[in-house]
Amino acid sequence: MTSKVEIQLGKKGLTKEFLEALKKRFDKTEVKNVKIRVLANARESREDIKKYADSILNFLGKKFDYRIVGFSIFVLKLRKNRKE
Repeated sequence: MTSKVEIQLGKKGLTKEFLEALKKRFDKTEVKNVKIRVLANARESREDIKKYADSILNFLGKKFDYRIVGFSIFVLKLRKNRKE
């Protein structure tokens, strides 16, 4: 059973605590999909969301991928490492 997890990225942006909390959500539970809503005070343009997503993937590693829809980042845990 996969539960839906949703978190918000606020004005502090990507902090070490945010990234660690995100990693724990994937490690502790059977979660395979996390929705990160990027709030208006955390972004100036759509390009900021892409930068956040790339930074999150660099932190999490090769077993993860993302999709951007609107102002949300969907982080997916893959079965195999992603291809570069």
